[in-house]
Amino acid sequence: MAEKGSGNMENNSSGDAVPGRTEQILCQPCSRKDKQTVADVFCSICDEFQRLDCSNIHKTYAFMKNHKLVKAKDIKEKPVSFDMKGLDQCDEHQKVLKFFCEDENQLCCSTCAIVDHRKCHSVVEIQKIAARSASASSKLKASLQDIREKAETVVKYTKSPKEQLDQDVKEVSLKIRRMRDNVMKMFDDLERSVAKDTESFKRETLGKLTKKQSDNEKHIADVTKSLETIDNVHQHGTPSQQFILEQRMKKQVSERSSNVDKECQRLETVTISFDFDETLKLPPLSISDYIPGTLTLKYSVPEAVKPITSVDPIVKLTKVTSIDLKQTGNNVKEPLYSGLDFLPDGRLIAVDNKNKNCLIYNEKLKKVGSYQLSYHPQSVVVVSVEEVAITSGAGYKIDFLHISRSNELTLIRTCKVTTKYDSICMKDDRHFAVGTYDDTRHVRIVSLSGEEKDFSINFPKKKYPISTSACTYIRNSDKVVLTDRDEHTIYIYDIKSNTRVVVKDDQIKKPRGVAVGPPDPSDCILVCSKKTDSIVQISQTGRIISSYKLDTSHPYRVCVSNDKSIIAVTNKRKLQLFKVTY
Repeated sequence: MAEKGSGNMENNSSGDAVPGRTEQILCQPCSRKDKQTVADVFCSICDEFQRLDCSNIHKTYAFMKNHKLVKAKDIKEKPVSFDMKGLDQCDEHQKVLKFFCEDENQLCCSTCAIVDHRKCHSVVEIQKIAARSASASSKLKASLQDIREKAETVVKYTKSPKEQLDQDVKEVSLKIRRMRDNVMKMFDDLERSVAKDTESFKRETLGKLTKKQSDNEKHIADVTKSLETIDNVHQHGTPSQQFILEQRMKKQVSERSSNVDKECQRLETVTISFDFDETLKLPPLSISDYIPGTLTLKYSVPEAVKPITSVDPIVKLTKVTSIDLKQTGNNVKEPLYSGLDFLPDGRLIAVDNKNKNCLIYNEKLKKVGSYQLSYHPQSVVVVSVEEVAITSGAGYKIDFLHISRSNELTLIRTCKVTTKYDSICMKDDRHFAVGTYDDTRHVRIVSLSGEEKDFSINFPKKKYPISTSACTYIRNSDKVVLTDRDEHTIYIYDIKSNTRVVVKDDQIKKPRGVAVGPPDPSDCILVCSKKTDSIVQISQTGRIISSYKLDTSHPYRVCVSNDKSIIAVTNKRKLQLFKVTY
């Protein structure tokens, strides 16, 4: 897709071809002045073909001295750029934004840089500084995700009062009708009077609530569109385009966040009630002279409303016990526990990739059972109280083992599969979510009977080598989490909206294993960060909550007990248990 607003190579069409005639590339500055002159050079920074006279501006201004000019005839085809849909154009001069003024924190085109910022001390080319903010788009997306979730909360909150209004109005009518049996005339008049007032109040209130709902649904739509734009630019745009988009959206995000926060602080409660007086004056008094009760019509904002925000408590870890993983007489190689999971009763299951073992540990990390496998296992997941499933990678199968209360392991069945599977977790009671390698479908769904299908996720067209990514699934929000070891990145895919949050942070380096952590119902994400020797806690919106430094290096896998009170972590040297507090 060609960059919007950028010049294109202008050639003679094939229909006009004449023997001996060569295709000519026109000077773009001259073309804008309705002049047809042949270009002599191409500037990759200005992204323009120019004749020599037009290109002499490079000798005039110091900030253009590093621009590289090459002969136009040596350019076979002008580079095609990602279409930013005008976001990379200067609002004032309609030129491509190529500079950034660090003094005034503004994006500039070449005209802005020359005319408006010539006295500034630090006007730099965007392509030279774009790489500084590699994690900016993920933080921007996290902010947008927070805005969307707050707006969704407001929409959900406004629907309840609307339903309650109808219920309250019906209750008032029923209350009045029960009294009408004794004083029919007065209560007929009373019902008409009250119904008129309540319906009027309801119409006015519904108008306000409907507008609030509509405004926040627009916030949701705008944020979803912005998230899609960021994803597209992150996947297809250049670092410069990513930087430009970040600068463009910062103000929008700030304004949207402020608006949604105000809405969250003004979640009105609406009530209608009717209370009868203890004594009633009977007709012939006119109903307008005396109403036998008090009609309450209330539309208010509570004074002490609590801010509705995503509260993610910090997970604190306290080490309970630890064992060293060493080569023993039964082991051919140094152990590598490539998969961990807890049984419901607290026993820990581990698979040793190097020595082809499945092992059982009690709550004190004493080995109480083992089973020799015929292949190198990749990962393990607990299916039920007495059953686990093990992935075999290139073995193209998933084995199911029975575990007795006396810690005996028995192979009960094998499911053949068509994909190389690594990490595995339960998607629901009948399906797994399984991470792949050497496949563009990074996470797939496999049933307990071995049937395979894909998530409705637009994964990037890349393949992960073995042990370079791991996945988990968050049930309560229908999200898939994927680690990318070589890109130092965590991807959080929302299945319902087919959007994703990209998490990059200095606290996450070479991420490996990942698990769904406590507490319910917010369910944070726990990631093993190899190069920082820590377990990093991330919210579902991509915010870094905390980082726990381990006393051992290069954590490999992490899992959480059923009651979410214990966390197990392993690397090549140790297996450790930690108690969870908040």
